[in-house]
Amino acid sequence: MNYQDFELKEYASANERLWEASKAFPVLMRKVYVWMTLALAITGFTAYGVATSPGILQAIYGNQILFWGLIIAEFALVIGVSAAINKLSLTTATLMFILYSVINGALLSSIFLLYTASSISTVFFITAGTFAAMAIVGYTTKTDLSSLGKILLMALIGLIIATVVNVFIKSSGFDMIISYIGVLIFVGLTAYDSQKIKQMLLQAPDAGEGAQKVALLGALSLYLDFINLFIYLLRIFGKRE
Repeated sequence: MNYQDFELKEYASANERLWEASKAFPVLMRKVYVWMTLALAITGFTAYGVATSPGILQAIYGNQILFWGLIIAEFALVIGVSAAINKLSLTTATLMFILYSVINGALLSSIFLLYTASSISTVFFITAGTFAAMAIVGYTTKTDLSSLGKILLMALIGLIIATVVNVFIKSSGFDMIISYIGVLIFVGLTAYDSQKIKQMLLQAPDAGEGAQKVALLGALSLYLDFINLFIYLLRIFGKRE
């Protein structure tokens, strides 16, 4: 094989890899949003089902051990999926994501007792619109949002600390300030995560299991952004029963 033939072969190989990546990217992006949407649906149905079942409600909120056990299980599942994604099979990681969605739904069932159904629906559509707009911004912008992401993650740590402090001081005014800050943080994180997911999946050589696990982590990140944005907006705009 002469040098020119070698160059042509390498060029064709490079083009083939690019074509494979270009075919894989839309498939992986669809998986991100399909998984996220399914997880939100599971959470919503679970929340409503638990809220309309007095026995299950009593079991969760009347038993401190079970209640805190579910919260700990939530954290364990998120940390487990994120930290051990390379060691887990795609099936196992997906089942853990589904389990997390169910537990989160069970714990979110209390919103149906605290807020009117109409205000929950209204806030959900507000959240969906806001989320979609920011996801599009993150996906389409050519501005690097990495620096913004670092600032938002530090702000998120501060938000968590402030929330814990307010558990003890129980200030309604401070709680409202936290809610507004929470909305701003998760609006920004939605755009940042959308861009980060796009950049990671563009580098995927194919739509194999490894790339799909990256897509699953992306779905989990966007799911958490949506849920937190919804909760903070509900605390601001939700009408109490």
